[in-house]
Amino acid sequence: MSSIVSVSDVTKVFKTKDGDFEALKGINLEVEEGDIYGIIGMSGAGKSTLVRCFNFLERPTSGRVIVEGKDLAELTEKELREQRSRIGMIFQNFNLLMQKNVLDNVCFPLTTRGVKKSEAKKRAKELLDMVGLSDKEKSYPTMLSGGQKQRVAIARALATNPRILLCDEATSALDPQTTASILALLKKINQELGITIIVITHQMNVVREICNRVGIIEEGELVENGTVEQVFTHPKSRAARKLIIGGRNELDSEWSTGVISELHEEKKIRIVFSENSSYEPVISNMIMTIGCPVNILRADTKSVNGKAKGEMILGLPQEKDAQNSIIEYLKDHNLDVEEVTGDVE
Repeated sequence: MSSIVSVSDVTKVFKTKDGDFEALKGINLEVEEGDIYGIIGMSGAGKSTLVRCFNFLERPTSGRVIVEGKDLAELTEKELREQRSRIGMIFQNFNLLMQKNVLDNVCFPLTTRGVKKSEAKKRAKELLDMVGLSDKEKSYPTMLSGGQKQRVAIARALATNPRILLCDEATSALDPQTTASILALLKKINQELGITIIVITHQMNVVREICNRVGIIEEGELVENGTVEQVFTHPKSRAARKLIIGGRNELDSEWSTGVISELHEEKKIRIVFSENSSYEPVISNMIMTIGCPVNILRADTKSVNGKAKGEMILGLPQEKDAQNSIIEYLKDHNLDVEEVTGDVE
């Protein structure tokens, strides 16, 4: 697959009364056509600034942004407006026009581009049917639930036949059940329309549910980048370990229970379960086979792109031979094993 978005050495500096603030620091990433690419980080990490650079709503201070083979910095204002029409956006607060009904909200980006009203309405009706709101076309935004408002916003974003859909915290204001339905809709749009989707979020469960690749941003830097499975299985950066293992100030509140601030065992390991081994009693079998107990400090199983992926943090006995036997047993049973040092963060 070819890259539909390519970001090279992008920096963004804002002038403030307290001096220059560097929001982005030399970002490099590639989004391939057909990806659902997640960009995740804490509030203030720079992820929303980065996504606004993808359509030059924010112009980078330096670096290049190439979208569909075009360097955005080299486009005229007219060419840039045309390119932006190929990049849809949806937001946390929906940004609907409150004085217009649902049908007119979806028509709006078409009529402003000179599309005949009859053609715009036909297209809008098709999109409302796709998002499951064909019976709400005469309703006004105040009459809709949060999930319905976001579906209208998605239909409106699709009106101009974009090749890329930017989702900036699009599910943050929604309850878990509604979030799941919106994520399922986005996955359907990606699969059926072939639209590349870039998801900006602070919620790891969103990334696990629909993204195939993920970039993690911390303090304006891209600290980790890869497939969701790779990052989940082998988190390399401190920010990724916070997301996956959990700990103080974690990004995803679902990890907030049972946080272990300090683990006193001499050696701690993290094991990652595959789709199949998540359902096997590997630890109990190991204890019976080796005859040596371990302390289970944390255990969890999640769905990653529809596959069961689990992790467990174990405190091992102090005897080196027992430690080696445990690690060897786990590896022989096709589990990924890595050492955890210091506090679990």
